[in-house]
Amino acid sequence: MSVFRYLTAGESHGPQLTAIIEGLPAGVAILAGGINRDLARRQQGYGRGGRMKIETDTVEILSGVRWGETLGSPLTLVVKNRDWENWSDKMSPLPEFRDESIAVTRPRPGHADLTGALKYDHADVRNVLERSSARETAVRVAVGAVAKQLLGEFGIRVGGFVTGIGGVSAPPPALTFEELWLTAAESELFCCYRAADEALKKAIDAAKSAGDTLGGVFEVQVLGCPPGLGSYTHWDRKLDARLAMALMSIQAIKGVEVGLGFVVADLPGSRVHDEIFRDAARVESGSMSPYFRGSNNAGGIEGGMSNGEPIVLRAAMKPIPTLYKPLRSVDMRTHEPFEAAVERSDTCAVPAALVVAEAVVAIEIAAAFLDKFGGDSLAEIRRNFHGYCQQLRHA
Repeated sequence: MSVFRYLTAGESHGPQLTAIIEGLPAGVAILAGGINRDLARRQQGYGRGGRMKIETDTVEILSGVRWGETLGSPLTLVVKNRDWENWSDKMSPLPEFRDESIAVTRPRPGHADLTGALKYDHADVRNVLERSSARETAVRVAVGAVAKQLLGEFGIRVGGFVTGIGGVSAPPPALTFEELWLTAAESELFCCYRAADEALKKAIDAAKSAGDTLGGVFEVQVLGCPPGLGSYTHWDRKLDARLAMALMSIQAIKGVEVGLGFVVADLPGSRVHDEIFRDAARVESGSMSPYFRGSNNAGGIEGGMSNGEPIVLRAAMKPIPTLYKPLRSVDMRTHEPFEAAVERSDTCAVPAALVVAEAVVAIEIAAAFLDKFGGDSLAEIRRNFHGYCQQLRHA
């Protein structure tokens, strides 16, 4: 057994994005169609820009799978960039294509441009923006789809919805999470409060007309997670810490909440902490444990560990920094003030960020699951998992 981990490579306008996943057990069914569905979802959403009209993301599985099942060896995923044909000279790895005249020297406020150029001593900001671009998340969505297929073997599901864009709120109605996911799937904005769709679209249209951009908030949930994933013994193994880091690693995410989140700062403990109950009959009806909480203000995580309740996470995405009405900046070559460079961009990518968030959450849950129940084959993991479930039933 090895640690579940992955590495991505590739530039926004390079030939492809690549991911290598290590630590997947043998025997997991991996379907490219399931990966492609999430890749397509990432490209959807009202307010997307011209790049999404060029790309039709699909995955190629180059290693680690034979006849539809993982082998236990590293799995390689590739997502081709169709726009590469228009950039093959500008992004060529060959020195004879060097052209200093096309250098980008006007860093955009809110991007990695300036700091990345200073850190790596680049005179051309394109060397930074090609990798820091959110285009990289396409292959992370592919990795997340693989993680979802592993988790699905054990009844663990990951989903979510958008709860607001540009200050326009879209609170979810009183439905089950599965019902909310289905409702959100029917919305261009992945919003499950359909009455807010038109107001959200008007806000996006107004921002686009003004050459501006909008951010928003989305929520991700994990259902069917057993109690005990993560750890209270070491800071870097705490599940909420790992999930927060994963969400914050998504481009443009500036805040993360678990459960009630920042609301807990304004409430007394008696209104925050979830009371614990026990009912042996729950096990007979299919629950993993006879213990349950009367509420879920903790968002399914206590002491750095999953507690058996649904895991509930929220993240805030800032407006995309690339504006068609650019902000002021400084030319790195001449040191003169200029309006920042404009790259092709979206007006709003909050729905796409939700799909990426589902992916990175699934990856961390899968990693924590394999930490707890890991083995070299799916059959071995099933034995470990079923033994733990038996232990829970008699707790």
